[in-house]
Amino acid sequence: MMTVEQIVHAFKSGEKSAEEITRGCLAVIAEKNPEINAFVEVFEADALSRAKELDEKRARGEELGALAGVPVAIKDNILYKGHKATCCSKMLENYVASYTSTVVEKLLAAGAVIIGRTNMDEFAMGSTNQTSVYGPVKNPVNTECVPGGSSGGSAAAVAAGMVPVSLGTDTGGSVRQPAGFCGVVGIKPGYGRISRYGVIAFASSADQVGVIAGNVKDAATVLEVLAGRDAHDSTSLESPVPAYASLLAKDLKGVKIGLPKGFLDGLGDDIKQRVTEAARALEKQGAQLVDVDVPHAKYAAPCYYIITSAEASSNLGRYDGIRYGYADKSATDLNAYYEESRAPFGLEVKKRIIIGTFALTSKNYEECFLKAMKVRELIREDFKKAFEQVDVLLTPTSPTTAFKLGHHDEDPLALYLADLYTCQGNIGGLAGISVPFGKDKNGLPVGVQFYGPILQEEKILNAAYHLEQNV
Repeated sequence: MMTVEQIVHAFKSGEKSAEEITRGCLAVIAEKNPEINAFVEVFEADALSRAKELDEKRARGEELGALAGVPVAIKDNILYKGHKATCCSKMLENYVASYTSTVVEKLLAAGAVIIGRTNMDEFAMGSTNQTSVYGPVKNPVNTECVPGGSSGGSAAAVAAGMVPVSLGTDTGGSVRQPAGFCGVVGIKPGYGRISRYGVIAFASSADQVGVIAGNVKDAATVLEVLAGRDAHDSTSLESPVPAYASLLAKDLKGVKIGLPKGFLDGLGDDIKQRVTEAARALEKQGAQLVDVDVPHAKYAAPCYYIITSAEASSNLGRYDGIRYGYADKSATDLNAYYEESRAPFGLEVKKRIIIGTFALTSKNYEECFLKAMKVRELIREDFKKAFEQVDVLLTPTSPTTAFKLGHHDEDPLALYLADLYTCQGNIGGLAGISVPFGKDKNGLPVGVQFYGPILQEEKILNAAYHLEQNV
């Protein structure tokens, strides 16, 4: 699969037509998707029609966008008018979007071709992409392993060469963790940098759209297209959008990279070694390594699961069969109707709704939810102080590399801890990026992660770009 940069050049120069590029992408999907299960639907007719329009536009000499001719996949919780968006749940199996999300509008305006919707953990709840009603996604590097989640389909599609770039959503690491497992690049910008309008909610204070690509420059190019204030989303921020891709050439001289104390404790030797090697590689390029302290970050995982589950219990309350969702027409009384209309939710979704509802009850509100919110502020303050000393932070992406499908099915705590290093970024509202850096003893990719301050994504992109050159 060509890179985004190569596709745009080939199309604009006339070397390839958009239809040729699109058909090539569709052929790879047809070949590989039956085994990988990254796509739940391919918009073949729509994509070819769109490609034809772009070819006609080029023939007329009209201006072409930054992503002209580039096939892009979107996660199954991002709305595209006239197409299904099911969150890979039986609850929304027949839902067709009545409007288009802002991120898809921006992709189309930039000349991209939306190729299909990708598999995901149900309602974005999971870190393995095994909770989907469409079945699990397999990791293209080793099909016996999970691809990570919840944006596992998006990461697998890029890693398998089906598409050059895809969109995912990241609530606790759901772009970065699967990117790390699959050996591709995944970036989550700071909260508010990209509009959430038209993205089906899991936890509104943590949900963010992110980009998964084969390399850092492609991720930077797509991020620049998506970023910016949106009148439809009051949480989106009014701030100039840097020309991210053109800022990657800067060297690392004078850049201070923070190494959080204790972050490598308890890690396996493979990941600890890769992160240490990454730090040394950056130091050789002129960066200065600085030990920093983020003492409350160790509480990020429990804090994250309480807050996001509470928000999920509220957001998913609308799926009552009356306003949205599955409606059981055979129920004989109201209680039966309520029970049956919520039956389509999978086990993981039900667990999180129950956890969230428990945390929000009058008896537990102060002890659980309110305390988690207070800890969240302590974590944010820790990161704020850290960034007064350094430009970016370097951490592992995940405590492990990709594990076997079904391996942790009986140990939900182990699955939740897969987000140990990534959920800190969502709790803190930080910008984060995972970049592949070597492999473990089993040949599975190891991802390392950079964190940066909100609205300063160029810092993590630049650090990741320079590390990428050392792989």
